[in-house]
Amino acid sequence: MGEPNAAALRQSGAAPALKRIALATRPPFLTASIFPVLAGTAWGYSQSGSFDLLAFVLAILATALAHGAINVFNDVYDEKNGTDSNNTDRIFPFTGGSRFIQNKIMSTTEMARLGWALLVMALFFGLWLTALKGWVIIALGASGVFLGVAYSAPPLALSARGLGEMAVGFGFGPIPVLGAAWLQGSKIETGAIVISIIIGLWVALVLIVNEVPDINADAKAQKRTLAVRLGQKNTALLYFTLHFLAMALVGYLVYDEIMKPYALAVLLFLLPVSFNAARLIYSSADDGKPIAVEKMTTAIKSTLAIQAIGSIWLALFAII
Repeated sequence: MGEPNAAALRQSGAAPALKRIALATRPPFLTASIFPVLAGTAWGYSQSGSFDLLAFVLAILATALAHGAINVFNDVYDEKNGTDSNNTDRIFPFTGGSRFIQNKIMSTTEMARLGWALLVMALFFGLWLTALKGWVIIALGASGVFLGVAYSAPPLALSARGLGEMAVGFGFGPIPVLGAAWLQGSKIETGAIVISIIIGLWVALVLIVNEVPDINADAKAQKRTLAVRLGQKNTALLYFTLHFLAMALVGYLVYDEIMKPYALAVLLFLLPVSFNAARLIYSSADDGKPIAVEKMTTAIKSTLAIQAIGSIWLALFAII
């Protein structure tokens, strides 16, 4: 997939402006925050027996807007530290950022303003939820935004310290899942916690697989992600190990009778897909030569599918 036409996006008018805003948020990755809310809502409904539609809609809007803001801010900081501008191995639209700054579609200042505007809109829906449900939701939302922005923003720059993957997994796993369950009247108990960890692992793996094509650019910019620290082949091993752990936790949900035994059927699909993705990551490493684009694209798409399908599956079986 080629990058969008920069000249067309620079044009004036409402349509190009709306398209700029939408693409700058990197929409292919918004499922990483929306599906955890869906799974948490399903669990909350299964435990409380009631469904608050307004709370669900507000949670989706606040989470998606906050995630979009995080993506925009990460583009800003990755431009400032030189990561994206020096990235020649990127796979659009998955790695190397939105390219809006590098392709002069929007300036760094304009991207930062967009990030703040998205955060303000997310805050509006968050405050609405707070008025309905209480202050806990603001604390959870603020924590998630903090972890997402701190992934690339100084002084923490968690991605450069090898902590970004864990922070993003927590910020897009336990926080939205448990928050959404709480909004539907559920207590924070074992089932919700285990589901949130599973989804957090899947989200972290979306980040990890996207770091692989960026290894060289990240290393030059001193952005020492786990992929940079481990190397591509060891990253492939970590990738499958974490997927296997997520699947083992699904097994625990069945073993502890939190979910029905046929929930394990998801393993028949997800484990082979994750194994193949790990194999592609491993085999595309070739002594410093350019990343095998087709293999990595397949691995990235497979990981996004695992997170989406797995989250929907958990949501369905939480209700069942």
